[in-house]
Amino acid sequence: MVDMPLWEGVEVISAVNGKATNDDWNATGVSIDSRSLSSGDLFVAIIGPVHDGHKFAKTAHENGAAALLLSFVPDDLPKDANIVLVDDTLRALEDLGAAARNRTKARIAAVTGSVGKTGTKEALLHALSRQGKTHASVGSFNNHWGVPLSLSRMPRDAEFAVFELGMNHPGELGPLSRMVRPHVAMITTIEAVHLEFFPDVEAIARAKAEIFEGLTSSGSVILNGDNSYGGLLKSIAANAGITHILTFGEKSEADIYLTDFTLYPDHSDMAVRIASHEVFFRLGVPGRHWVSNVLGVLGVVSELGADIERAAEALGDLQLPKGRGERHMVPCPGGSYMVLDDSYNASPASMRASLEVLHTLYPDGKGRRIAVLGDMLELGDKSADIHRSLMKDVCAAEVNLLFACGPNMAHLTKSMPSAVTTYHATTSEGLIEPLLETVGAGDIVLVKGSLGSKMSLPLEALLARRPAVLAAAEQRGR
Repeated sequence: MVDMPLWEGVEVISAVNGKATNDDWNATGVSIDSRSLSSGDLFVAIIGPVHDGHKFAKTAHENGAAALLLSFVPDDLPKDANIVLVDDTLRALEDLGAAARNRTKARIAAVTGSVGKTGTKEALLHALSRQGKTHASVGSFNNHWGVPLSLSRMPRDAEFAVFELGMNHPGELGPLSRMVRPHVAMITTIEAVHLEFFPDVEAIARAKAEIFEGLTSSGSVILNGDNSYGGLLKSIAANAGITHILTFGEKSEADIYLTDFTLYPDHSDMAVRIASHEVFFRLGVPGRHWVSNVLGVLGVVSELGADIERAAEALGDLQLPKGRGERHMVPCPGGSYMVLDDSYNASPASMRASLEVLHTLYPDGKGRRIAVLGDMLELGDKSADIHRSLMKDVCAAEVNLLFACGPNMAHLTKSMPSAVTTYHATTSEGLIEPLLETVGAGDIVLVKGSLGSKMSLPLEALLARRPAVLAAAEQRGR
């Protein structure tokens, strides 16, 4: 049996109302990046704030693009390229995503929340993939171009699909939800993030509630009953005419709740009551925040009509997404040290969660707990106080050494007690040399900060020094 292509040329041209001289081609994927494009992809030339994708149309063609979706034809484009012309390529991508949504019979979930969106989406993908062909957003493709791109990549025979929806301004989430039209919508939690663009946390909750706007007529909502804004979200959903609203949490008043759990350094054991049924399983990733989000995951699985027991069993070998708590053992003179890579992003809630995980881990020998923290961004005029308030979390985690960077983290380092050795730098690059001079065998090093803080730089230095450190040690030993 020959697999059907993701898109036939005639389907694309019709969906985007485009003009083309040739429709006799098939696309096996959709891409907006000529660098990561696979041979057979449809290349969509998005005009963004920094780059115009039309400049890379020739490269996309040379890399094997099946066709190019353009709003004009660049002068350097070979004449043998298959071209579909439209007025607006972003609008065309949205139209293609809408066509994918219209043709699918998949049961669809959408996930949003202040923190935990990507991890929850990955957990759903992991659990549902054991029960049917499942499609999901790649990485954090959750914005005005990432969502239609993810939709456009959905195979026509998918049985389940999971989409992550993000925002940092009011009015952004509603249109994304109306594109996806989910059967189930989950909000992980509401926390103080993006306060630079909102007057208060309640306004964030109301913006997250825009996910209800695209819910199918008989759709379900899954909400965090432990969160202080759960009641508000439940009220908004009810006022929108949604009748099937479920909550998850640690309290028995929730529809999906913990009856027992034990946290371990590398996993958690859980017992969960859902729909008058109790499931016992091992969660393959550590951290109390993961325990909470997985309750919601099981609620989504149930509402999509999938098997809860099989989903719970699958979560036993769930792995941490890249940059969200991955662990690396790094050889060094005298042994090795552990790096916790949580460098992808940060918020007050996720920073506390990561420090809690650090506290569950015990250094070897004379090793120490080391926190390498970058600024949490988009917190508005409350930023200084929020960063300063992390002092109690750093102390509770029994951190021995704190390396911090950025103007906001300066408020934290100044507030730390003398028992914690601190070092502050203006940028993350400034942390590299003192950090590499300090870290040693038995240490456990947490690296975390907002994406704009560029915590990937000290992370990469910690990981990339492995060969150099060992070679230098061997040289000294001769």
